[in-house]
Amino acid sequence: MLGKNIKIERIRNDLSQEQLAEKAGVSTRTISLIENGLQHPKLFLIVKISKILNVDINVFLENIPSDV
Repeated sequence: MLGKNIKIERIRNDLSQEQLAEKAGVSTRTISLIENGLQHPKLFLIVKISKILNVDINVFLENIPSDV
C-alpha cells in the first residue's frame, strides 16, 4: 500500500521516478522497488518523499502492516 500511494502521489505531481529519486537523493531503482512493494523505506525517506510530493505523511503510513 505504501508503494502504491507513493506512485499515485508521484504521478499526481507529474514527476517521473527519475525526478523523484533525484530530489530524494536515492536511485531510480530504489523508487521503483518501493513503488512495487519490494523494498520498505526507512521513515526518514518516507518523510522526505512526503515533503517533496507535498503530501501529509499519514497518506503513506495508513494501512502499513505491523511487521514492517
